[in-house]
Amino acid sequence: MTLPPLAPLLVALGLTVSLGACSPLTAFATLTPTDPASREGQGLAYGADPRQRLDVYAPAGGAEAAPVAIFFYGGSWTDGRRQDYGWVGRALAAEGFLAINPDYRLYPDVTYPEFLADGALAVAWAVENAARYGGDPQKIVLIGHSAGAYNAIMLGLDDSYLRDADVDPQRIRAVAGLAGPYDFLPLEGRTTQAVFGGAGDLEATQPVNQVRPGAPPVFLATGDSDTVVLPRNTQALAGALRERGVAVETRVYPDLGHAGVLLALSRPLRGRAPVLEEMAAFLKAQTQIGRDNVALGAAPQIDQPLSSLGSP
Repeated sequence: MTLPPLAPLLVALGLTVSLGACSPLTAFATLTPTDPASREGQGLAYGADPRQRLDVYAPAGGAEAAPVAIFFYGGSWTDGRRQDYGWVGRALAAEGFLAINPDYRLYPDVTYPEFLADGALAVAWAVENAARYGGDPQKIVLIGHSAGAYNAIMLGLDDSYLRDADVDPQRIRAVAGLAGPYDFLPLEGRTTQAVFGGAGDLEATQPVNQVRPGAPPVFLATGDSDTVVLPRNTQALAGALRERGVAVETRVYPDLGHAGVLLALSRPLRGRAPVLEEMAAFLKAQTQIGRDNVALGAAPQIDQPLSSLGSP
């Protein structure tokens, strides 16, 4: 199938938004070509709250003992809905994963750490239900972008949330963070202060302070043109992981901004950077070799200068 040129696609998106039909992201999700996959479940409840719902995507030919990828979207913990990220679920399914896209509760309804508790409940749902859709509940990977990367990484590093949801942390074979905030003290910006300011221990809110030996392998990606969540966050977390002997692979993609790292997962923009290919290869490798047999490998170094964090 021949994909449409990028320019006409963006024009179509702009026209849709200008007519007030929907947000830019909703327009992108509606109009962009997607990968062949099947949506096996829509709006499935993993909790009692209306925001505790998820969608399930499987490879077009069906799944059999497929690794399970749970994707958390971003939005500064204040915005987002799973319906706008079906193209991510389909992209992951086309790579051989059983993909799960959960919603989670947002500010102002909740603050830290309630969205992490929701993420853990979504993982618990996957443990109980993935097999019926062709997934292997022993091979779960967590993926997130921006604030969702924070959620995924925190669930992988601080296993208390999974244990509280009665999930064995060893089921998490690997974690991937795309353009995530991992080291953002002191708190800056009204939203970040509102979401995290009530925490009794601010240091504990930071992924760089939650790294522990035995944590699952981590794939970290960022764009060298990201001015929203600066690349130093990826550098800081990668350094902390290496210091504690946790396998980590980093990628810095040239000329990609904050949204560009995520949009490179889509079919029309995939040629800008091999984010999907490299992330999927890393995650699938970890589901094959398991947590107890991970060999530390050399990871590319990040050469951006240190600077302050923008809003996630």
